[in-house]
Amino acid sequence: MSGRDEVPIGRRMAELRARRGMSQQVFADRIGKSKSWVDKVERGVRTLDRLSVIETVAAALGVTPTILLTGKPRREGVTDTDAAVERVRAALARHDPPGADADSPTARQLDDRAGHAWAAYRNGHHAQVLRALPDLLAATRHTTRAEPAADPPVRVYRLTAQTLVKLGQPHLAWLAADRAMTAATGDPHRTALTAVSLAQALRALHRGRLAQAAALSAVHQLDPAAHDRPPDPGLAGTLLLEAALAAASYRDAATAHDLTERAAHLAAAHDDHHQRDGDGIAFGSAAVTLARALVATQLGDHHQAVTIHRYATSGDGWHQLPAEHRAAHLIDIARAHLDLGDPRAAGRALIAADQIAPAEARIRPAARAALTAIVRTGLTAADVARLAATVGLTRR
Repeated sequence: MSGRDEVPIGRRMAELRARRGMSQQVFADRIGKSKSWVDKVERGVRTLDRLSVIETVAAALGVTPTILLTGKPRREGVTDTDAAVERVRAALARHDPPGADADSPTARQLDDRAGHAWAAYRNGHHAQVLRALPDLLAATRHTTRAEPAADPPVRVYRLTAQTLVKLGQPHLAWLAADRAMTAATGDPHRTALTAVSLAQALRALHRGRLAQAAALSAVHQLDPAAHDRPPDPGLAGTLLLEAALAAASYRDAATAHDLTERAAHLAAAHDDHHQRDGDGIAFGSAAVTLARALVATQLGDHHQAVTIHRYATSGDGWHQLPAEHRAAHLIDIARAHLDLGDPRAAGRALIAADQIAPAEARIRPAARAALTAIVRTGLTAADVARLAATVGLTRR
């Protein structure tokens, strides 16, 4: 979303005023401002950055705030997202076998398609993922029957679970994660990968203790002494962070801090080999620091969360994390700013998230809730008001 082609709001105000045959003085009288104020806004000397003023200006011009902010009615496809989720739900509900002449993909073909979908997820292209999931789930049913030991079903069900958590569908996410766990049975590494998705779904269901148990059980299964497979510090560290967040969700501060420290030790020992794979695992010191901020937020220490956030985002490790990870963190920190009574900082966090991965800020319920809270304060900068108008939010 580049501002390259956007007409500045002041110039748009001037064009709409001129079309209606109003002089600057007449227009100023209608909105209760001075002619000098109107002139400065239209020339870009003064910023039109309060939603209440934008609404007054729009009413005087006979347009909606959306028209004034964006130049045209534009609304993010919330209904389309809901419909896409319903298609995913329908795909999960189906258990029909392939027809006799069905063109079922091979495990390799499905794995390639799942890999492309995971790449879209890491880049925050959630609409693309949602479009792909129904067909991937259908192909998974057929491939699973033909090749029950194949890895792709685990990847597809995990991706489904993590996407649904983001979209505020934790029960459906839990179902997908449970399917992934069934497909992963017998392989400690796949089981541990699936436990990440399962823990996220359980946390979204406010089942923190169950989420913690699932994550820690998977860490124990990764013990290299019990298996031939070499240890995976990135996966183990990610599970420890999931367990820490789960502990924080039910206010067990001591356990949350202990688990975070264990993850930090793993990151320090393996940061020369920054862990990032194609299945949503991004581990290293930066990921640990962001988790510390989220733990602080869940424990109610919002000042510490913001302090940690500022430190984490100032380092190189921040830019090495996937776009989805960074944007999701910014949405979390927006809530911390709101709880500290700083809607302007919260707005800046959401705008930064929108610049990194627009779908995170525009279709996730958590982001929309934070944006609604900011708008309702009346302390809304122009770029935040523009984002609110884009996704169809108004102050009520």
